[in-house]
Amino acid sequence: MIKAIHFGRNMAITQTDIDNLNAAIASGTRSVTIGGQTITYGTVDALIKARNDLQKQLLAGASPRTRSRQTYAYLAGRDY
Repeated sequence: MIKAIHFGRNMAITQTDIDNLNAAIASGTRSVTIGGQTITYGTVDALIKARNDLQKQLLAGASPRTRSRQTYAYLAGRDY
């Protein structure tokens, strides 16, 4: 059974958390401590999914969305 981890607004995801997951994946360990919580995953595939999810959350929080720049052409004058 895969246990989903949801971090609240007070829990910040850091690169250290992702590094801990990467170390667990590399060593084959299924238990990892993230944000003060020790989680035991059932499979390495679940570790990889958790790492990918945390990376997405970290990237989403690191780079705020920017508005696309729009250019408008204003034509004034005679229509000939």
